[in-house]
Amino acid sequence: MQKKSPWAPWTWVPSLYFAEGLPYVAVMTVSLVLYKQLGLSNADITFYTSWLYLPWVIKPLWSPFIDIIKTKRWWIVTMQLLIGAAFGGVAFTIPTSFWLQGTLCFFWLMAFSSATHDIAADGFYMLGLDEHDQAMFVGIRSTFYRIATIVGQGILVMIAGNLQVIYRNSIPFSWSITFYGLAGIFIGLWLWHSYILPRPETEGAYEAGREPKQFSELMQKTWEAIRSFFTKFPLRITVIGILFMLLYRMPEGLLAKVSALFLIDAPHNGGLGLSPQEYGFVQGTIGVVGLTLGGILGGLAAGKDGLKRWLWPMVCAITLPDVVYIYMSYAQTSDLLTINACVFIEQFGYGFGFTAYMLYLILFSQGEFKTSHYALCTAFMALSMMIPGLFAGALQEAVGYKTFFIIVMVCCSITFLVTSFLKIDPNFGKKKAEE
Repeated sequence: MQKKSPWAPWTWVPSLYFAEGLPYVAVMTVSLVLYKQLGLSNADITFYTSWLYLPWVIKPLWSPFIDIIKTKRWWIVTMQLLIGAAFGGVAFTIPTSFWLQGTLCFFWLMAFSSATHDIAADGFYMLGLDEHDQAMFVGIRSTFYRIATIVGQGILVMIAGNLQVIYRNSIPFSWSITFYGLAGIFIGLWLWHSYILPRPETEGAYEAGREPKQFSELMQKTWEAIRSFFTKFPLRITVIGILFMLLYRMPEGLLAKVSALFLIDAPHNGGLGLSPQEYGFVQGTIGVVGLTLGGILGGLAAGKDGLKRWLWPMVCAITLPDVVYIYMSYAQTSDLLTINACVFIEQFGYGFGFTAYMLYLILFSQGEFKTSHYALCTAFMALSMMIPGLFAGALQEAVGYKTFFIIVMVCCSITFLVTSFLKIDPNFGKKKAEE
């Protein structure tokens, strides 16, 4: 029986998932704006930052060690301290002559620490709350993760832009101050969670680690889980499932990083030339709101009628709105209202269509090792964004923004193709009627 914490979950669940979301956004999105303003080419930006997906790709391989070395509480507070140090390291190296090597080094530290923090935080959520509270706070944790997204790619980018105005366009200095601020936030989160996180009795057995026999058993179970992932279905279904995980989001994998660079790139390069303040509002606020609303609506639709009923509308939603970038690249519009509307439409469609992808991961994970199998599915999910991103910037530089966005739309046919091979139970995803 788990010991009840004297502190209400409200004191730590929101801040824990805010801390989970902020470094991910910094690594995956804020870094794009930073490197673009520091003068790095699109090809280099997308190549270097796409490699930062790697910790999330391989995190299922080291997640068992989180269970056997120390406690999840220890991992959480330790990773938050490392993330704070990584933010400070980025801030310190931005104004130096080795800014690229230095910032990439600390972004890598941040990425690995953040991926490890994800494992520990999600596990601790299950230990620190009973089943009733887990269900009650699932929406709260998602909300504060989204708030972290808005703060990261919205408010912080706008702050960096305003500092550039105040300090007469000193780009390195403004970003350095911004990242020092992030370091301060994470040191505060580290201190808060070191004090406030409960200490579940069920974690006590892991404080000193496991016995070698138990370690061996865990490794054997981990191997069994990995092996069964590839063998629990007939080969044809397994291959189709993995191809779906890798290719369903291929257009988005190409678009995600280049679309952000397009919004802030200079008009003479084919971009829209948004300032950091404008970009922070468009992508970091309006875009996140559209993504969230689309996800909520997608969940409600699938819960009412099942995944099979909404599969093809979701495929259309995640692909067809990408056409707004073709329009913006040809129109070269500077009207913020139009840009906001286009980004909202694309992100709303992505949020709605992404529901089908996540539900399929759940479907594919069903069985004896569903937790481990879902972790492996999310690894393929990260890989599906990493691989297209590696060459997206180079492709854009070779053909220009206009042709690049047309290529993205052509690649949407791959999404339709891999989806056409799926076999979905008509009842999967439907909310069961209460007797």
